[in-house]
Amino acid sequence: MTETPELPLSEPDDGGMNLANYAQRAYLEYALSVVKGRALPDVCDGQKPVQRRILYSMDRMGLGFSGPNRNTAARPVKSARVVGDVLGRFHPHGDQAAYDALVRMAQDFAQRYPLIDGQGNFGSRDGDGAAAMRYTEARLAKITTLLLDEIDEGTVDFVPNYDGSTVEPKQLPARLPFNLLNGASGIAVGLATEIPSHNLREVADACVALVKNPKLADDELFALLPGPDYPGGGQIISPAGDIADAYRTGRGSLKVRARWKIEELARGQWQLVVTELPPGVSTQRVLEEIEELTNPKVKAGKKALTQEQTQLKASVLMVLDGVRDESSKDAPVRLLFEPKSSRIEQQELITTLLAHTSLETSAPINLTMVGLDGRPTQKSLRQMLAEWIEFRQGTITRRSQHRLNKVLDRIHILEGRQLVLLNIDEVIHIIRNSDEPKAALIERFRLSDRQAEDILEIRLRQLARLEAIKIEQELKELREEQGKLEDILANPGSLKRLMVKEIEADAKTFADPRRTLIQAEKKAVAEIKVVDEPVTVVISSKGWVRARTGHGHEAGSFAFKAGDGLYGTFECRTVDTLITFGSNGRVYSVPVASLPGARGDGQPITTLIDLESGTQPLHYFAGPANAALLLSSSGGYGFLATVENMVSRQRGGKTFLNLGEGETPCAPSHAAFTSSGQPLAPATHVCCASTGGRILTFEISELKMMEKGGRGLMLIDLEPKDALAGAAAYTRSVKIEGIGRGGKEREETLEIRSLNNARAARARKGKAADLGFKPNRITRVE
Repeated sequence: MTETPELPLSEPDDGGMNLANYAQRAYLEYALSVVKGRALPDVCDGQKPVQRRILYSMDRMGLGFSGPNRNTAARPVKSARVVGDVLGRFHPHGDQAAYDALVRMAQDFAQRYPLIDGQGNFGSRDGDGAAAMRYTEARLAKITTLLLDEIDEGTVDFVPNYDGSTVEPKQLPARLPFNLLNGASGIAVGLATEIPSHNLREVADACVALVKNPKLADDELFALLPGPDYPGGGQIISPAGDIADAYRTGRGSLKVRARWKIEELARGQWQLVVTELPPGVSTQRVLEEIEELTNPKVKAGKKALTQEQTQLKASVLMVLDGVRDESSKDAPVRLLFEPKSSRIEQQELITTLLAHTSLETSAPINLTMVGLDGRPTQKSLRQMLAEWIEFRQGTITRRSQHRLNKVLDRIHILEGRQLVLLNIDEVIHIIRNSDEPKAALIERFRLSDRQAEDILEIRLRQLARLEAIKIEQELKELREEQGKLEDILANPGSLKRLMVKEIEADAKTFADPRRTLIQAEKKAVAEIKVVDEPVTVVISSKGWVRARTGHGHEAGSFAFKAGDGLYGTFECRTVDTLITFGSNGRVYSVPVASLPGARGDGQPITTLIDLESGTQPLHYFAGPANAALLLSSSGGYGFLATVENMVSRQRGGKTFLNLGEGETPCAPSHAAFTSSGQPLAPATHVCCASTGGRILTFEISELKMMEKGGRGLMLIDLEPKDALAGAAAYTRSVKIEGIGRGGKEREETLEIRSLNNARAARARKGKAADLGFKPNRITRVE
């Protein structure tokens, strides 16, 4: 039986294409089509293809501004008519997609400078959709003159439309960088863009500065364009350095918060009124978040509200009495928050709302677009402006050349007419008597074919004496214009001066005040208020935790599940933190106040933190934020850190101890405070015990405090098959625990005299101790 050969990945010999290569090529073509044909804006005019087609189609429909100064607005027409024209001529896609793009260009809360003047219901910032296209009407906004005025002056290239029946522009001749003015948002295949909107006056100033000095320093550029200017206002609280970094790299995230005012009422009452929201946030969204905070739902898989939900609900209801939306046509955003009492501090209510709702949120920056070279790339702010300036210089050059050609043609025609007027009788005689007057005129007066054709078509009334004066005046004006145009085309300096003049004129016409305040502030963090009282944290060997009010409890008074026992107790305060050390070197923090009470067996620590797969909780410590701990690993390395350094807001904790292969964390040892928080003389020395029975002590000053964690310094030089059983910071004595013969648990306390016998420098081998058992733990004794 003959085996069937496998299909090769390369092209077949018969000139066909195998399935793998065909699929790869087809997907790449599709991806490029999505990137360049739908999702990403162009750096030249800031428009996506569908937006460009809508604007061009509306301009051709006469829905723009006309008149000598482009001040006469056209009457709006049904949006359905616009969508139909766009689909029929330029954009063979779904009508709803085209209408959605038109609607977005008309929404003043979505675009900083709306390009379409919409009549009717075009949606709201709360997510309400626009009315159907048969009900709404649209026409171009005045600012679109900056995009479309020069479209017929040879400024941009035109390409055939999808069926070749007409042409459409590749870009619009934008007189300002609309990519920055209105921003853009889109998701392509493997690429996404999130360009924020900016203030027109600031963008114009930055362009003028770069035209005059292409090597302008970044600091000077960012001073002219300090940050985004969102349609809905708000306040950017990120420091200037973060904004500058985002502009330099083309990617970043800014913190933006709402703006509000305090309205004083009668009898000392007051209320908080939010008037501006961050980008992408609606009043409806904020109301839903408040409802979720004050009336939380039981999470999936749970039988009751979690303690975190309960505490958060209590903290919000402690300061907030009610909220209502009073937004209207006159006040686009007016969210009113009533405090629980007039005695509530205003800043406390504000901080609570900012910390737990979208009144303070992050706004991404991702300056990805189709560049001047036609490639989709992420650009810095400087690159965006530089490429637009290059594009604008090109459009001015093409416009000037186009106009110069028309001027030269008109001069040529007028020079022919001027010659005719000087010899009018002879010209009439030739026309009346010649069989071929055109050829005769060309031969007699040395005219061009174009001039002779014009003379033959001229009306007699234009041969009057007064017409000669008009021709002379027009020729003078045209020759002056010719000189200016030739100077622009020949002199880069003249072109730059014209460009600056036009940018400043456009800025003067369309500029408006900045809406978004840029003022650095600290991120709002609302801490749930906890009554500071003594508590004892009880932890079992299998990781069940609970908290019992007060101190001084006997260890034997705590009951555990069958097969479980006591790991340890920590006398601390409700405002302290429980730290869990995982076998992978990560540390996890849980507020002591959120631990379950001591009536039952408690709660597994694994329900309070998110452990990685295969990770086990090994050790625990509960105490104040300023408690200093000695942390070590079985590899013989260690360092000092405080509880505050190990706290994380994430349930997944954070990596803190860098472990070698096969290493595990040893039990932490407190170095400066007892677990009850009472101060004592800081530990002066460190005692290390190896599993082989060697002991080394040295001064604690030889260790480093490492706030961000790490591997630390070598504590003891271990034998090849040895490991560190533990390390303890001490002042007078330590207790060493281990396993003796027959698996019996043993322990021994070493006083200062015995410890001094093992004194040496850090990282030495230490001294063999005759303990009679194998150490597995060492703790401080006071």
